[in-house]
Amino acid sequence: MGVVTAKRPVKPGPAPTAEQVKITWQAKLRRDWPLLVMNLPMFLLVLAFWWIPALGNVIAFQDYNPYTGGITGSPIIGFTNFALLFQDPQFLRAIANTLSITAFQLAFYFPVPIMLALLLNSIVSARLRAFVQGVVYMPYFFSWVLVVAIFQQMFGGAGLLAQILRERGHEGVDWMTNSDTFILLITSQTIWKDAGWGAIIFLAALSTIDPNLYEAAAVDGARRWRRMWHITLPGLRPVIVLLLILRLGDALNVGFEQFMLQRSAVGSGASEVFDTFVYWQGLRTGDLGYGAAAGLFKGLVGLLLILAANRVAHAMGERGVYSRS
Repeated sequence: MGVVTAKRPVKPGPAPTAEQVKITWQAKLRRDWPLLVMNLPMFLLVLAFWWIPALGNVIAFQDYNPYTGGITGSPIIGFTNFALLFQDPQFLRAIANTLSITAFQLAFYFPVPIMLALLLNSIVSARLRAFVQGVVYMPYFFSWVLVVAIFQQMFGGAGLLAQILRERGHEGVDWMTNSDTFILLITSQTIWKDAGWGAIIFLAALSTIDPNLYEAAAVDGARRWRRMWHITLPGLRPVIVLLLILRLGDALNVGFEQFMLQRSAVGSGASEVFDTFVYWQGLRTGDLGYGAAAGLFKGLVGLLLILAANRVAHAMGERGVYSRS
């Protein structure tokens, strides 16, 4: 029988002094200065095009006129622009369209990159997998002008589908001008364009899962679907929660070019979203204070959605975008 020796409790060392902390930061600065220099251009870019322009949001609380008073000379009117926003039926319609499109795409677009990543990960042949990845990634680099033109050639009134139906004695369809199915059209366009690129993050998360877990599950008799349910999906869960939080925070930003290109075809009733409303009411009419109020409201709602989704992630045991303090 071995002799058990009791371990002495380790006393905590003294707290580092201010001089030691200063030396530590100096050492870190000497060690990481190349990384800081590499990040400096991006920091300057964000400072010049995000932080400094954000100060211009003050015009949302002014009767702003760039030609007479400018930011410093325009009178303060408080929350008048915000009150006018919620009395504007076009603004309320833009919010309703934006939220309905976001909810629809969360249900029918968000799972597609996950399923695509699982499908690509299951391809055994490396050459075939690389070919399929290249094919599904390619539409991401197309502009929205090209994407809409391709869909017009396929599903427009004179498109390929309509011609095939007419040749077979049926009436042709024109999905590009049907406002009732516009939400299906833009979701299918988004899936075709962005799903392949969105699968990259999930493929990277799949590569971090320990292969020994699959081998152990296979030895225990777990079939393919059981292994995916108990190993693959739990491994993807932190990434799924994080991207879902970011998507909710970006809920009011469903796109601008995609909707502007198809606005004349389906009408503003179906295609008016937050970004197009800010463009038409703020820039085209010249009421910049009114448009700034709409943009500021959009940012505030996005912040609240991120905070709420992050709290739900903490309740589910995930870290979310940021950890608890």
